[in-house]
Amino acid sequence: MASPSGATLPPPGWQPPDPVEFLDAKALRHFLAVVRHGSFRGAAEHLNVAPSAVSRQMAELEQELGLPLFERTARGVTLTPAGTLLLEHGRRMGDAHGVLNAELDRLKGGEQRRIAIACGEGFVGDLVQNGIKPFMAIHPQLRHGLTLLGTDAILEAIANGEADIGIVYNPPVDTRMRSIAIKRQPLCIVACAGLFAPGPADLAACLRQPVALLTKGHGIRQLVARMAADAGLALQPVLETPSIEALRRFAICGAGASFLPHFAVADDVAAGHALTAQEIDHPLARQASAHLIVRAHRRLPASVEQLASHLAQHMAAFRL
Repeated sequence: MASPSGATLPPPGWQPPDPVEFLDAKALRHFLAVVRHGSFRGAAEHLNVAPSAVSRQMAELEQELGLPLFERTARGVTLTPAGTLLLEHGRRMGDAHGVLNAELDRLKGGEQRRIAIACGEGFVGDLVQNGIKPFMAIHPQLRHGLTLLGTDAILEAIANGEADIGIVYNPPVDTRMRSIAIKRQPLCIVACAGLFAPGPADLAACLRQPVALLTKGHGIRQLVARMAADAGLALQPVLETPSIEALRRFAICGAGASFLPHFAVADDVAAGHALTAQEIDHPLARQASAHLIVRAHRRLPASVEQLASHLAQHMAAFRL
């Protein structure tokens, strides 16, 4: 059909193509890097390109979509509603790509897939001994990458697709996550034997001792801070560290006390290192739990599904 001017008109019912369907893979990769690093400069450093190239790519993408994707501020960028929609689209594309690759590898007879795990340091021994070691015997073709992070960083790694599986202690409610396994793991006061009377420990008595705590961003630190605030108690640690090993050593050598779930020091207690892990007489401490998480609404590749199920069944942190 032709218009009065002689131009060819589209057939009846024709709709212009959705611009998202024609997104350039490079543009989407740059967009996701900007989101992950919070600035064009940070994305450029990660991608090893000039900041101007990232800025130009984002300007072209915004022009193509007809909507702004970022709010520019002195501190970096934040997503607009359109940017949030594009982020979800990009994550779905990444999930679909990962599933496709896994299925193609399976058909080739290999399924050589690397599974990325992010967890807190306190889970490492349990994860390796009871989780990864026996899983390797069943699936020797798979590879595993393990990163140790605090709770907040683990949630972001799962949300951004940097990790397939997360293992966290007492995480905040986050609709971006889905818990495959949850097990109550009360928070304990960890100290040399005899420092506290037997039985549930009083929080005020715990905080009267020199205390070592994990740094902010860890679920344990957040939980202890909330308990102290609820009780009107001051939280003044003499040592702050991201290392659970440092907390263990602090308690074992008699320097003071720390806060950890029992599974984090179970081997020390069993080995007779004069260390005790006593539950704390506080409802928040009793209700704390370990979570095995993946991103919500994500279709998991078969290998990730198999490992997550295996960890939920075999790690001591999740067994009944």
